[in-house]
Amino acid sequence: MIKPSAPKQITWLVGLSAGLLGIIGHYQHIQILTEYNYPLLLIGFAVLALGTTFKEI
Repeated sequence: MIKPSAPKQITWLVGLSAGLLGIIGHYQHIQILTEYNYPLLLIGFAVLALGTTFKEI
């Protein structure tokens, strides 16, 4: 079984930023963010999940 580890700081910032932009796009009408709010949330979650699963990311 793979042991989770803390992601690198840049990985954490990219995942957090994508997730926050997705949340902002859901609640505020900003054209580009509103159009892509669910993919941004998915990307943010995937980056954070991969960052905790693999040490190199």
